[in-house]
Amino acid sequence: MNGSSMYSCVTKDIEVTVLPEFVPERSDVDEGQYFWAYTVEIANQSSATVQVTARHWKITDANGRLEEVKGAGIVGEQPVLKPGETFRYTSGCPLSTSSGIMSGTYRVVDEAGIAFEIEIPAFSLDSPFTQRVIN
Repeated sequence: MNGSSMYSCVTKDIEVTVLPEFVPERSDVDEGQYFWAYTVEIANQSSATVQVTARHWKITDANGRLEEVKGAGIVGEQPVLKPGETFRYTSGCPLSTSSGIMSGTYRVVDEAGIAFEIEIPAFSLDSPFTQRVIN
């Protein structure tokens, strides 16, 4: 995929992989609007069934402004993953700068009702328009 980087990390045998991609047709550089799509894959490599119940994103733009997004579920769902199952979805992120960084966590509940956080790998949002700032 046109040089996009994949990012992944594993928490408690649950792997989260992210593939971000700049979307030029949804961006308006002259207006300072930049848009990325990111595809997330959550793979349950553990021996227990788990449910993803919430998300917490941290989005930092090129100016260091932090935006936090918290909510129930992901893309309107609270997917249940049996051992070996994978849930995949694509979402988007607009920024007013030509680059940024996203990271975060998902809240997961196991069969015993125990909730824990799994890490979303920090990934960079890069566009062809990234200004090289020279200090």
